[in-house]
Amino acid sequence: MPSMLEVSDLEHTYTGQQEHTAIGGVTFDVRAGQLTCIVGPSGCGKSTLLRCLASLIRPSGGEVRMHGEPVRGVPEDLAVVFQDYGRSLFPWMSVRGNVEFPLRSGNVPKERRRERVRQTLEWVGLSGAERKYPWQLSGGMQQRVAIARALACRPALLLMDEPFASVDAQTRFELEDLLLRVRAEQDTTILLVTHDIDESVYLGDRVLVLSETPATVVADLPVDLGNERDQIGTRESETFVHLRGEIARMLRGGGGHERPGGTGTTARDTGSETESTSEDERADAEPESLQVEQGSPAREAAE
Repeated sequence: MPSMLEVSDLEHTYTGQQEHTAIGGVTFDVRAGQLTCIVGPSGCGKSTLLRCLASLIRPSGGEVRMHGEPVRGVPEDLAVVFQDYGRSLFPWMSVRGNVEFPLRSGNVPKERRRERVRQTLEWVGLSGAERKYPWQLSGGMQQRVAIARALACRPALLLMDEPFASVDAQTRFELEDLLLRVRAEQDTTILLVTHDIDESVYLGDRVLVLSETPATVVADLPVDLGNERDQIGTRESETFVHLRGEIARMLRGGGGHERPGGTGTTARDTGSETESTSEDERADAEPESLQVEQGSPAREAAE
């Protein structure tokens, strides 16, 4: 299967009074239709890497190719889902309006827009909620709207930056299964950043493990769990437990700070004074648009 995304020796350094190299030569590729997860220590540059791939940040060095062509600006067939759905959705727009927004900006004909919105809301389990507003929805439902808006444009590549980190455990399980179902039905290529090791193993066809900053790829691990997965049986399987342990040992051995908690083992380190003030962490605190498509604030800022 051909590569959808090729990343070669990608580097990025934040300049200024405190120069900081977040990415130190990252190389990998993602095959079409594959779901690849990225884990690494907190503050290692995962979010910076995702922003470079989406052309929201211009990398200091290296190359990104999509469909075999060098990426120059924001690709039209790429969408991004960020962690903070509360700042991603337009509160004055209904669910339908939020999902329809990038299609309207992209001059998709009205009838085609309405049909695509209907179909996409059905995919994410929000049929009947199209007239509601974000503030009337639970956190899990808001994130479903965020995912629907990204999928409405039928992206060839979907980038996701900890999309389920802000919801409760049960909702997280539901959204993980939703993502697997949509991926299977639409054959969408997905690159997902997460702090949760369990989530990376449960969702991924492979897991890329990053080092501490400046980030490099220290392991590329295939996940041999088959296509049919469930939250109980899969997580109890010998293959799952073994791979989860292998990734946790890598992070600990490489200076990562994983610990059990939440829905699974994570690579967070709330006790690191340096990481909490890094450029990468400060970038995470900036307001984000939901996706990178025609007419979206993130796209306009990137251009």
